[in-house]
Amino acid sequence: MHYLSTRGQTRLHTFSEAVEAGLAPDGGLFLPESFPDISGKLTAWASLSYAELAAEFFQLFAPEIPAAEWHELTAKAYAKFDSPDVAPLRKLTEKTYVLELFHGPTLAFKDFALQLLGLLYKRQAQHSGKRLSVLGATSGDTGSAAIHGCSGQDGINIFILYPQGRVAPLQERQMACTGAANVFAINVPGTFDDAQRVVKEVFGDTAFAKDLNLSAVNSINIARVLAQCVYYIWAWLKLPESAREKIEFVVPTGNFGNVLAGWMAQRMGLPGCSFRVATNHNDILYRFFTTGEYLQGEVKASHAPSMDIQAASNFERFLYFLLDQDPARVREVMAQMKAGGAVTLPKPETSFRATRMSDEIIERVIAQMWKDWQYVIDPHTACAFTDMAQDGISIVLATASPAKFPEVVTRATGHEPTHPTLEALKSLPPVTTPLPATAEAVKAFIRKFQ
Repeated sequence: MHYLSTRGQTRLHTFSEAVEAGLAPDGGLFLPESFPDISGKLTAWASLSYAELAAEFFQLFAPEIPAAEWHELTAKAYAKFDSPDVAPLRKLTEKTYVLELFHGPTLAFKDFALQLLGLLYKRQAQHSGKRLSVLGATSGDTGSAAIHGCSGQDGINIFILYPQGRVAPLQERQMACTGAANVFAINVPGTFDDAQRVVKEVFGDTAFAKDLNLSAVNSINIARVLAQCVYYIWAWLKLPESAREKIEFVVPTGNFGNVLAGWMAQRMGLPGCSFRVATNHNDILYRFFTTGEYLQGEVKASHAPSMDIQAASNFERFLYFLLDQDPARVREVMAQMKAGGAVTLPKPETSFRATRMSDEIIERVIAQMWKDWQYVIDPHTACAFTDMAQDGISIVLATASPAKFPEVVTRATGHEPTHPTLEALKSLPPVTTPLPATAEAVKAFIRKFQ
């Protein structure tokens, strides 16, 4: 198994090389050269634990890592989750299930990939003898999950950029209160898109990236998307066989990585699936799947800050397939997008649809879910509960614990959600570094710690 760049100007990489690089040298995103067919393996996989399923899945994508080592890595990655199922599938009604993805150490779905990625980085550093500089940008949950996965790991420094004042206070504390000497939480002015732009510009300096052994921790890293494929397969296997014929996964997403993982699992042979992209009022993905036009607008703060994005960085992987796997067309369209112009693309396949939700409706949904089911959801998950499918089964991906967003949840339900790990953070002093939103400032800062 080898990995190609969506922009077609990079040599093929092994899994380990693609993980270490993160972003391809030509600025594109790595994808498997081909997708394996998992349809014949699903029956055998049905009896596996979550960690065992992840190990079996990853062996298809990284044969250079021995099977026994994959089982060790995934067992360790998912040992700290507070549910024995790791990703419990909760039945709300005969037609609606919730896949709870917030039982990891930082209480968000990003833990599924980043607990494993931290271990892969540690393995890379041990095998190469080189110190890795891990760099990423976050709109909230990615940063805390990445930091938790890398905190205190030998051979790794991690640098996370986030937009000042645009992440939830508890999300910021999860990044800034670790006390680990290898963790650097960097706040920059602007929006997540500004932070992500800086990260891509830093990686665009290929000499710097090579010199500093730079690796990308965002969902632009292929290991992250592959790790997220696993919980779609897990949810499908947990359903009764009679319910598997028609499933709509409802996915709150801003950066497109979470729903892309499900679509990739479908391409590998997971049957009966379709997808609904659930957005907040930063609705670029809703507008694309509704009209076929991709046009970035102004980012507006919302109750669901992790989705306050207008430049969905994982969209390029989907674009590669939408443009018939033509790297030249991908380069052309990505240049148009970067220039800020409207881009009209081929109509997406019918397995996707999209919805959007305003802040006002988010609060109403949280209140209604509590009233009807005594079930508390966070603002991102709330975006999923609209326009539910009329036939088949809906599986809503619950992306974060409501305890991470106490203000809006308390207003909606009258009850403050809490979690012991978050309560402990409130008394710790945050340690952050303010920097300008420029690649040069960030590169200078990283160099200090090499």
